[in-house]
Amino acid sequence: MSRYSEERKEAVLKKLLPPLNMTVAEVAQQEGISEQTLYNWRKQLRSEGKPVPGKTNTSEQWSSETKLAVVIETAALSEAELSEYCREKGLYPEQVKAWKQDCLDGVTKAPAKKKEDAKQAKKDKKRVKQLEKELKRKDKALAETAALLVLRKKLNAFYEDEAEDD
Repeated sequence: MSRYSEERKEAVLKKLLPPLNMTVAEVAQQEGISEQTLYNWRKQLRSEGKPVPGKTNTSEQWSSETKLAVVIETAALSEAELSEYCREKGLYPEQVKAWKQDCLDGVTKAPAKKKEDAKQAKKDKKRVKQLEKELKRKDKALAETAALLVLRKKLNAFYEDEAEDD
């Protein structure tokens, strides 16, 4: 198994990113590296929280984790640095700002969401209790009906036996 330097890995993986946006198969053929190795490298970057393209072609189709990683990476950047970063990654600064706002909205709405979830859980528990109570009632009615049917069959069998004896 051959080892590749970190610089080589970075250079090869940059070909997968914008502006080149080459496919894994194209890069593998061009660089003489197996596709599986490239997929593994891409997976490692993704697990480190780095934004890398996957099966999706546009940045709007990236996963939430990847978008959050971009927001975190760009949090301390100035406008000029953000623009340069966006050019490297094939993004628009407006996208990054929108993702940041989505993250902030998620954080600010979290307490209200927790309260709503707790309220819904309480309703659900009440409904479950009600349904369990109804189920028990119906089980008892079913058992009673089954017992009546058995008794009726026994009664019919008893009368048939008496009719045969006569």
